[in-house]
Amino acid sequence: MKLHEYQAKDVLSKYGVVTQPGIVAETPDEAVAAAEKLQAETGTNVWVIKAQIHAGGRGKGGGVKLAKSLDEVREKADAILGMQLKTHQTGPEGQLVRKVLVAGDVYEDGAKEYYIGVTLDRATSMNVIMASTEGGVEIEEVAAHTPEKILKVWVDPTIGLRAYQVTDLVNRLGLTGDVAKEARRFVSALYKAYEASDASLAEINPLLVTPSGKVLAVDGKISLDDNAAFRQADLMALRDVHEESPFEVEASSYGLNYVKLDGNVGCMVNGAGLAMGTMDIIKLAGGEPANFLDVGGAANPQTVEAGFRIILKDPNVKAILVNIFGGIVRCDRVAAGIIEAAKNVNIPVPLIVRLQGTNAEEAMEMLKASGVKMETAILLKEAAEKVSEALA
Repeated sequence: MKLHEYQAKDVLSKYGVVTQPGIVAETPDEAVAAAEKLQAETGTNVWVIKAQIHAGGRGKGGGVKLAKSLDEVREKADAILGMQLKTHQTGPEGQLVRKVLVAGDVYEDGAKEYYIGVTLDRATSMNVIMASTEGGVEIEEVAAHTPEKILKVWVDPTIGLRAYQVTDLVNRLGLTGDVAKEARRFVSALYKAYEASDASLAEINPLLVTPSGKVLAVDGKISLDDNAAFRQADLMALRDVHEESPFEVEASSYGLNYVKLDGNVGCMVNGAGLAMGTMDIIKLAGGEPANFLDVGGAANPQTVEAGFRIILKDPNVKAILVNIFGGIVRCDRVAAGIIEAAKNVNIPVPLIVRLQGTNAEEAMEMLKASGVKMETAILLKEAAEKVSEALA
C-alpha cells in the first residue's frame, strides 16, 4: 500500500527524519491558509505547491509549481487541484488530483541533492540501503546509465544496522564535518522508520544538503507491506482508495488478490505461482492475460461469484480460464461456486475450467450435471488448446 508524500513525511518525522515543512490542502483557500501558517512559522516567502498522487514524475507533468506570493499560491493550487495529472507512472489516463501539499521553500544557493532509499534485496534476503550523489532525478535512470553512482549497504537481519555501516555510507557520499554528523542521524532515522512501519520501500528523492548544514527530505515515498496490516492498523487507515483501480479495491473487499492487465483472457486461479503459470499458458495459447486473480485458499461461492463479476467488468475479456489446484481449497467447493455464480452472473464469453487435486472428480461431475455452458480440461496443455479455440 502506497502513502501520499504528506503522509510519508508524517511517518518519517515520527522517527526523527527531518523533512521539508508542509501542510496539506484540498482547496485553494486551504492552500493560502497553509502558506500563511508556514510563513508565520518559518519566515518563508516562497512556497512549492505539490500534487498529491501515488505516482512519480509529478513535476514533469505540471503537478509541482513554485509560488512567490500568496496570490500565486492560490493560482497554482487552483490550477493543480482537479487536474488529471499524467506522468510516466500513471499511464495515459492520468490521475485526478484531490489534494496538494503546500511546502515552504528550503533551497539555498549551493545546496546539493542526493538520493537515499531502503528496500528489501530478495537476492540476499537482507534489507539494503541505497544512496547516490545523483539526487533529484529518476533513480532508475541512474541505475541504467551510471550504476557505479549508486552506493549500497546490506543490513544483516540478525544484527541490524551498525553505526560503522552508516558512517561508511556517509563518507562515500563525500560528506564531512557537521553535515556528515547530521547525515548519519538522518540515515539511522530513515532505517528505523522503514523497519518500524513494516515498509517495503522508504525513499527520499531528493535528500537536500544545504551549505548551512541542514540535511532534510524534500520528497518522501513509503510503500507499506500489506502482509503487516494486522499490526499496522493506524498506517493502513491512511489508504486512499481513489488512487487505486476500482477493480482492485472491490477485489480486496472480498479478500481476492487482483491486478488488472491489458489482455483478453480473464484468469481465476488459486495461488500466486499457479496464477503466473496460468498467464504463461494463456500467452502460449496465443492470448494475453487480462488480469491476475488469486482466490487464495478460502474460495467459496461468494468469492468465486465476486471474481467473475470483477473479471467481466473488463470489456476486453473474450474468454475466462479457471485453473484451480485443490490443496487447501477443495475442488468441489470451487465447482459449487462456479455453478452458483453462473446462476447470478451472466457469463457471455467462453468459459474454460480446469480443476485438479482434492475432490477433482466430484467437482467435474458437479459441473457436467449443472448444465452451465463451459469447457472442462484436465491437463494444462488441454486448457491452453481450449483457450486458443475460444479466441479463434
